[in-house]
Amino acid sequence: MLASGCVFFHLFLIFSGLTPNLVSRPVHMAFVLPWVLCLGARSSFARITGYVLAIAGIACALWIALAHDSLGDQYGFLESNAQVGGAMILLLVVIEAARRAVGWPLPLVAATALAYALWGEHIPGEFGHSGMPLESLLGSLTITEGGIWGILTGISVNVVAIFVIFGAVLNSGEAGRGFMNIAASAAGRLRGGGAKVSVISSALFGSISGSASANVASTGAITLPAMIRLGYPKRLAGAVEAVASSGGQIMPPLMGAGAFVMVELTQVPYTGIMAAALLPAILYFFAVWVGINAYTRKYDLKGIPQDEKPSIRDVAITSVFFLIPFSVLLWGMFIANLTPQYSACLAIFSGALLLLTDKEFSFKATGILRRIERALITSARQIALIGAIILCASIIIGVLGITGLGVKVTSLILSLSGENIWPAVLLTALACLALGMEVPTTAAYVICVSVAGPALIDLGLQPLQAHLFVFWFALISTITPPVCGAVFIASGMVNENWLKVAFTSMALGVGLYVIPIGMIANPQLIELANSPWQALLSFCQVGAGLGLISYGLISPSGIFKRLLLLAAGVAVIFGRLLYG
Repeated sequence: MLASGCVFFHLFLIFSGLTPNLVSRPVHMAFVLPWVLCLGARSSFARITGYVLAIAGIACALWIALAHDSLGDQYGFLESNAQVGGAMILLLVVIEAARRAVGWPLPLVAATALAYALWGEHIPGEFGHSGMPLESLLGSLTITEGGIWGILTGISVNVVAIFVIFGAVLNSGEAGRGFMNIAASAAGRLRGGGAKVSVISSALFGSISGSASANVASTGAITLPAMIRLGYPKRLAGAVEAVASSGGQIMPPLMGAGAFVMVELTQVPYTGIMAAALLPAILYFFAVWVGINAYTRKYDLKGIPQDEKPSIRDVAITSVFFLIPFSVLLWGMFIANLTPQYSACLAIFSGALLLLTDKEFSFKATGILRRIERALITSARQIALIGAIILCASIIIGVLGITGLGVKVTSLILSLSGENIWPAVLLTALACLALGMEVPTTAAYVICVSVAGPALIDLGLQPLQAHLFVFWFALISTITPPVCGAVFIASGMVNENWLKVAFTSMALGVGLYVIPIGMIANPQLIELANSPWQALLSFCQVGAGLGLISYGLISPSGIFKRLLLLAAGVAVIFGRLLYG
């Protein structure tokens, strides 16, 4: 019932017209809290405290929703001790929900931000602030359309949740098997075919899941045993899956939550984000493909045996289960010119109809109910996970705006870089890497782009260029030690030392490190919608250099030849800078 209510509430918002933000966003939080605080509890103590916190948080959220008209007249100022207490409860529950959802790092950053907002006036010098009354600070964070009810939460409610439901509906039916069958049919016969099947299937699956870890756990359950059975080294098998799964967050059409956040922050239409992201995403998977080919020279990487390949009938039938919903989605966005979320709703309805049968076209009631139940529960859990992250990140963004800290950090970056673009890019990349190791990709992207994005734009980057650069570097923590979630999961599934998997992943996923820099050096790369021919020329240039770098890192050739390949690759990508 809870999962059904969560799904139908978010679908209802798309068709209900204008629902006040201080109604839809608090109700969204009310649906998030039980899944994170109660149903995810791992001990009786956690369950009991979870119920107490959930009840308190839901009560406060519903108070906001029911009293939104009168609260709007307070202009962010809390008028009683009861309101101050409710605001404190909301903030504490949000932080605790994020801690239970993703661990300590993000809540600690949020708590530090709150501490700065409360006591930063006592910090001497440029990084102090003038201070504000407690009632104004807490009110700005809890009863206005800033803070925890700000733009990020709005994206979570109105866009991310819909695409999460879409992905869950597809994956609860035969679409996941369809991805695997297409990949096996397209690449299974090639040398290194087992790894290439993983790359294709993970790119397809990841484009709708938007989560590297979820991608590894789902497609990896099939591809990893297959690669091990074909004789692949465990560290390579784990690295292939981790790297391929990480690419799902940069692969159109969906790209996880990050793309929808980018739409709101840049005011670039969703189709424009997709067009800008397409060529870099293809380059990323091209580099992985080249790396796998290099590994075929080091190891005897076999293709999938003929008797294990799916039949043409299976490929054709299972493909229908994702081609129909995807076609509806793309028709809605590109032909009917509907909003992405409205198009996704239509795709959800078509995908839900396909849950009524399986690849054998049977209509057994038990199978139908099982698929529908899986879709509802998966949707609600993923909405809750993303919602907990975004609500907590919204506290940080709110404090940056209220205190002016974001502007101060931007000024610091400009000062340290000497107002030169490349030192600023390096500083931003290091900040993204460090923060991405502590918090989920979307939160890391939002925080980094809030403080570093304005500096990069001031130094000459286009807004979309700066946002894509930050987003890509926020993603590299999925495969970069010491905190690399996709690697941890993959190494556990193949029972291999995680550091071996991580270092192999870094070589195989070199595109994650090189392509964002390539976007800065070759800005035409992301201009496919406006200058397609120049974009394709940049695509070929960066692709050639990236191929040399990828092959040079992994090739069994002598060290001198490998260094030449690496140098040639760098020269090709950055030739425009070297020669003006």
